[in-house]
Amino acid sequence: MRLNSASEQVAARLREEILSGRRYGEMPGIYRLAEELQVNHKTVDAALRQLEAGGLLVAQGAGRRRKIALPEVLQERRPLRVAILLSDAVDRRLDYIVELQHGLLDAGCAALYAPKTLSDLGMEAGRIAGLVENTEADAWVVVGGSREILEWFAGRESPSLALFGRRRGLRMAGVGPDKPPAIAEATRVLIGLGHRRIVLLARPRRRLPEPGASEQAFLDVLAAHGIVSGAYHLPDWEESIEGFHSRLDSLFRLTPPTALIIDEAPLFVAAQQFLAGRRRVPDDVSLVCTDADPAFEWCRPAISHIRWDSGPVVRRIVRWAANVSRRRKDLRQTLTPVEFVRGGTMGVAAR
Repeated sequence: MRLNSASEQVAARLREEILSGRRYGEMPGIYRLAEELQVNHKTVDAALRQLEAGGLLVAQGAGRRRKIALPEVLQERRPLRVAILLSDAVDRRLDYIVELQHGLLDAGCAALYAPKTLSDLGMEAGRIAGLVENTEADAWVVVGGSREILEWFAGRESPSLALFGRRRGLRMAGVGPDKPPAIAEATRVLIGLGHRRIVLLARPRRRLPEPGASEQAFLDVLAAHGIVSGAYHLPDWEESIEGFHSRLDSLFRLTPPTALIIDEAPLFVAAQQFLAGRRRVPDDVSLVCTDADPAFEWCRPAISHIRWDSGPVVRRIVRWAANVSRRRKDLRQTLTPVEFVRGGTMGVAAR
């Protein structure tokens, strides 16, 4: 009995993935595939040549990726192609993003990540239009989109769903945790501990052109307790690593806040690292994160944060994709419950 060579085994695997719809459009380059499949690049090259000889791949010239060419009968049966447009590259490692991709695949969809993120494209609608035009996808999941970006997606005929982002009132599907009540609760607890110099650090897309629902809930609680809010409490900063740290530098230079509410776990970790050796938590400054992170379980003192279950969010997106694949219009926007978890990073305001 003849054993298949390494290149034949790789070709068989890629053939199955193409015919099942898990790969479409263009095949990744040789070196990227070699890294993904953990084989030698020469083995991958030989496998791709076999698929090309069999008609499943079409060469497009030197230096260009091979195009996947499905037979017509299979094109008619191909699964829904869902592109996930991430906010940042780090999102790809988030548990619920991984769960989402697996959930879509298990539901029979072809799920892929867009080749660039919203941050890569500067959150510019024109550049994102070019990305969408050059990506072979039937539907889009947009993670953490600004109002401008989501308005652009809502204006297209192709279906799209906003995961988080400024989606309220737009004719597009959407899902995300209901954070405003929890952020309001966290703000009230801080005020009860004597804090008045409370700063909410949120990305520009959350604050512009006007504060989002969570940010407005924060400002409303300040106003209800007689705290006149302004740019100090919801500061502007350039959306970059340098811009974030520059804003932290300026905040703690003259009138340091006694409490920080920080949107997203990566920004929270960056702020925590910035404060190390400068301020004691919670003696000098209290910290709250508007998200949960598995790493928080290992932290002492325990991190004050907002917790939400990713299961209903992932299931909602998978149901939306199923409706789209059946050509059913689905524009429903849903909110999932959240919980404010008070930890040891909140303390009495420093005098």
